[in-house]
Amino acid sequence: MRYIQFTQPNGRVTAPAARFGGRLGVAGFDHELDWLFGTALSGFSGAGRGGQFPIDLYQDKNNTYVRAELPGVTRDAISVEFVDGSLAIEASRKEKTGDNETTVSYSRQVSIQDEVQADKVSAVYENGILTVTLPRREEEKPKKISVSVN
Repeated sequence: MRYIQFTQPNGRVTAPAARFGGRLGVAGFDHELDWLFGTALSGFSGAGRGGQFPIDLYQDKNNTYVRAELPGVTRDAISVEFVDGSLAIEASRKEKTGDNETTVSYSRQVSIQDEVQADKVSAVYENGILTVTLPRREEEKPKKISVSVN
């Protein structure tokens, strides 16, 4: 099984660079600044109260998997759609604060680069973890053509 990517909302992506001790070079400086200000200012919007959620994206020889952490969400409150190479996951849960009850909504959209058999996509939700299995289309196998003599 090959791990493709982990994405945390407002997380930063790092790639090793030969110089700068493994940190991103000048090309990634803008990304690092965006990450710095994005995480610093995310507290003003009520971080943890809706928005996006972390996901893992990985694949093996036959399938691509998307794993999403959705603690406290019921199965009925989860919606999963796969349309034109894009997987959309939406969820909501109710939070009670004192006498008030509010609904918190989460959503995430993931672009899937592989060809997927859309009619065989499945999703399982267990212990706060949603796992979506996206089976890859079988590649056309080479066909041996025999040549006959007339």
